[in-house]
Amino acid sequence: MKKKTLNLFLLLIFYVTLGAKAQNRLPKAFNFLLGSWEMQTSKGKIIEHWKINTDQNLKGESYRINIKGDSLLTETLTIKKIGKEVFYCSTVTGQNDGKEVCFKLISTKQNTYIFENLTHDFPQRIVYQNQGKDHLLAWIEGAINGQNKKSEFKYKRI
Repeated sequence: MKKKTLNLFLLLIFYVTLGAKAQNRLPKAFNFLLGSWEMQTSKGKIIEHWKINTDQNLKGESYRINIKGDSLLTETLTIKKIGKEVFYCSTVTGQNDGKEVCFKLISTKQNTYIFENLTHDFPQRIVYQNQGKDHLLAWIEGAINGQNKKSEFKYKRI
């Protein structure tokens, strides 16, 4: 009887642990980001690379590559669940004393994912729009000194 009770207890612990891990997983809707994306600019190109981390969060890195081919890491990115909410978190090289800044997911309509942090100086919103297998549109927007500003990033899969 003790062995049966112990087995039931261990089975219960297993299912509770499995359920907790499943609750912390990101929705598969973000998998469209996985892989490498490139945007040509007049000064070279911007590369974003996304993968699934061992903790099941999406981990990204953004690089600028100049015309000579020199690369510079500009930011590290994470899309993760904190509690029941999803956040886009960025650590930008040379900004915010190296601290991560997070933006809460506020909308997921029509393949467009809007993350917002109204307390941040700029941007206050970061948006990713899935435009099919090989195209991704991202933009940042918000107000600077009372003026609305928006910067777009048109990526192609590489």
